[in-house]
Amino acid sequence: HISKQYGKQKILENISLEIKSGEIFGIIGLSGSGKTTFLNTIIGFLKPETGDVLFKQSHLLDYKGDERISFRSVYEKEFELKRMFGFAAQNPSFYNKLSCEDNLDYFGSLYGLSKDIRRTNAEILLKLMGIYDFRKLDGEELSGGMQKRLDIACALIHDPHVLILDEPTSDLDPLSRQQMWDLIREIKSKGTTVLLTSHFLDELEGLCDRVAILHNKKIIRIGTPEEIKSSYSTHQEIRVETKSMDYTDLSRNLYNHARSFRIESISPEGKKLLIKSSRSEEVLHHIIHFLERRKEKLLDISVSMPLLKEVMQSLIKTEDDQCKKEKESLENK
Repeated sequence: HISKQYGKQKILENISLEIKSGEIFGIIGLSGSGKTTFLNTIIGFLKPETGDVLFKQSHLLDYKGDERISFRSVYEKEFELKRMFGFAAQNPSFYNKLSCEDNLDYFGSLYGLSKDIRRTNAEILLKLMGIYDFRKLDGEELSGGMQKRLDIACALIHDPHVLILDEPTSDLDPLSRQQMWDLIREIKSKGTTVLLTSHFLDELEGLCDRVAILHNKKIIRIGTPEEIKSSYSTHQEIRVETKSMDYTDLSRNLYNHARSFRIESISPEGKKLLIKSSRSEEVLHHIIHFLERRKEKLLDISVSMPLLKEVMQSLIKTEDDQCKKEKESLENK
């Protein structure tokens, strides 16, 4: 149960969770919610006022202790345990005036790796990251996307069990972001546990095995993206686009059937009409038949669950409303 504060300002309060070996785990939340502080606490850079971060000892290469004592604090024998972690911060930590090869060699030396192992690991990582052809270039000569790849390579040089990434796709264009997500999947496929933060929530849905929503100093929801979305709402979203883009009659007709179709809301969304219902299949058939009778040309129709971003925003609003009510209740006593 971790709590962390700076001076009198609490950043994290009584946070407890388990990250499973081999998974991609995402920490999401609004800017300033404490995500970076949480990552720095997990890796042992920051020590909490209360609580502890425990790492499974069986992952230590030289572990020969009692299997019954299976966990160790990251704050004990820090160098030994930190070798199990790789960390790439939001701002790159490599040296701009060193080449890619020299950066990897330097960071490998910090972990006590021999020259041969440093050379072998560097070659493997340069190829994995897709920057082998640029290995002689200095860090400052690389593009933004290539610099992100070099920074992650430096974090992986010692073959850590856990890779921690703080906003790995910030400042990247959509294509570079997709390439980064593909790279993270490949890293995971080699057995590495990945813990990351990102504000591209829609892209995390297909990447993370589980996510945790951090807000108001605590974890307000944790689970797979689908579990979180399902727990938030059972409705699905139907988006309809017609040639005329006049949805007056269709909206009126759907409102008349709102109860039987369990329609939660009907609203415009750009050029489309958005309908939220827990009986999406019935609504879908009804819309298609209604438009056919009206000889209205249907351009597009789709069904989906609410986006993770929308669910997070709603859960945060619910949490804030609850906190406000509790505060008002205490003030009135």
